[in-house]
Amino acid sequence: MEERRRRVSTGSPWEPIVGYSRAIRVGSVIEVAGTTAMQDGEVVGKGDAYLQTKHILGIVERSLQELGGSLADVVRTRMFVTDMTKWEEIGRAHGEAFRDVRPVSTMVEVKALIDPELLVEIEAQAIVDDRRKE
Repeated sequence: MEERRRRVSTGSPWEPIVGYSRAIRVGSVIEVAGTTAMQDGEVVGKGDAYLQTKHILGIVERSLQELGGSLADVVRTRMFVTDMTKWEEIGRAHGEAFRDVRPVSTMVEVKALIDPELLVEIEAQAIVDDRRKE
């Protein structure tokens, strides 16, 4: 039996051009695409890795909620950072969101993101146990 695919879009002009969704749920699995601190075409928290991470995690949380999940359902995050010396700021924001959840997580330094003012990009995977929510 084929699982129904549910998608979330943030309305980014790039989603239809590049051909991606912010998040997709198939069965109990939700995958959230690499998410940056962009809002209305502008970088949020320029120069501040902590604020960018907080903004990103807010987008991730809203995407999960739209598909019936929450941050508590996250089992994995991947963080791509342009300056590893900012790891503590990024880690603090991540820890505030996931302190009790403690998903597996990866942080890697990358040469650049799509906009030079972006310092962080985060992907997330969640597994929703609908029985737990009944």
